[in-house]
Amino acid sequence: MSNYSPRELAEIASGIERTNELLTRVLAEVATTPSTHAVFVDAGYVYAAAGRLVAGTEDRRTFELDAEGIIEAFIDKARSIFPDSRLLRVYWYDGARRRIHTAEQQRIAELPDVKVRLGNLNANNQQKGVDSLIRTDLESLARHRAISDAVLIGGDEDLVSAVEAAQGYGARVHLWGIEALGGRNQAEPLLWEVDSQRTFDLEFCKPYVTRRTLHEQPFGLADDAGRTGGPVPSRDDVRFVGARVAAQWLGQRGRVPLAELLPGHPYLPGTVDQELLVEAESLLGLSLRGHADLRRALRDGFWDHLRTQF
Repeated sequence: MSNYSPRELAEIASGIERTNELLTRVLAEVATTPSTHAVFVDAGYVYAAAGRLVAGTEDRRTFELDAEGIIEAFIDKARSIFPDSRLLRVYWYDGARRRIHTAEQQRIAELPDVKVRLGNLNANNQQKGVDSLIRTDLESLARHRAISDAVLIGGDEDLVSAVEAAQGYGARVHLWGIEALGGRNQAEPLLWEVDSQRTFDLEFCKPYVTRRTLHEQPFGLADDAGRTGGPVPSRDDVRFVGARVAAQWLGQRGRVPLAELLPGHPYLPGTVDQELLVEAESLLGLSLRGHADLRRALRDGFWDHLRTQF
């Protein structure tokens, strides 16, 4: 025999009816809300894998990547795979010294529906912090139900935790990669964790990679065997690069550090000298460690520019 009075039973029934109506409205709204996907691109992986596949090298200095073209191709492919889903945006993760955009990265950042996220580059031009940026964005978007599907273009095993985090919030993660000749360029644990996989072949990548001719390459560029592919630059060339680095240094730090630096002329503090050397070697495509005369010309050019600014 029920312990509830007829009035209480009526209130319970009314509450159940209201709950059912609410659930019906929620389900109807979910059914009519379009799915959303986002594309997360590890640019370092794309450059290395596409360069190796098409140009036979991972060295960015020896080839050009049509980033705008390949991003648009990724967007088109996602639209064909997720026809009932809308694109949130493409996240383009790359490295830059002190996280300052290069001219190329600025052009990419200006593309519609593309957000550039920068990690650091160390002295060996290795990306640092990119994987953690991918994990943060992927996990945050999945947690807030901003995306239902995530396309991840990369190959590092460190991305496994990002995949697991997004899946824990209900998002599906789809791993895309670029064909590797004679092996794999994506970590097996990453392949095991994702919901689906797709690989782009040579024909897909070929239109977006162009190998630079010799005269377009930086001075002293070494090929894959370590040989020098161009002439050793002149002292004047290196002096000009020193002035160019000085202009960048001054633009980033301002006149107060310059005033502190000038009394030490012609000597540079060790940290500044090392930074100058690394930046110049990157621009020249040549190690200056065995060229004492060129290192002196580099410092001369650096000082020439700074002393004209004070």
